[in-house]
Amino acid sequence: MLEYEKNSLTEEIENLVKQYGSDRPALLQILQSVQRKHKYVSDFAQQEIARLLNIHPVEVYSVISFYSFICSVPKGRNIVRLCRTISCDMAGKENVESAVKRELGINFGETTSDKRITLEYTNCLGMCDQGPAMLVNDQVYTHLNPETAVNILNGIK
Repeated sequence: MLEYEKNSLTEEIENLVKQYGSDRPALLQILQSVQRKHKYVSDFAQQEIARLLNIHPVEVYSVISFYSFICSVPKGRNIVRLCRTISCDMAGKENVESAVKRELGINFGETTSDKRITLEYTNCLGMCDQGPAMLVNDQVYTHLNPETAVNILNGIK
């Protein structure tokens, strides 16, 4: 990371601390804001957040590692999450899973080489009666089959 990028990120985090506060309860809101803008929370950002909140960097990382929607490594521009609950399994998730992997040419936990799509599992989308379900960025798709899942992916490619 270049020096001017570090300065810019430090300034951004300082503004978030002014907005949300400098106490421990502000940590999650600050992390979410950084995640929303940069698509991940870099090591440098974690260090700066810890410094400005006067907490240990391990505390910052522990929150990041607990929440699946906050990450410490860059991901693709689009995040595709397939629900992996037993109700989605029973509704045919395995066929959707195979079609998605085949269409993207990657496995779950990977990002396409053009950095457009990261493929992940999620533990529950709360759509158990409408499975299989998939979340693409902030949009939920339900009652999926292999064909509809591939059509959704083609729409974001």
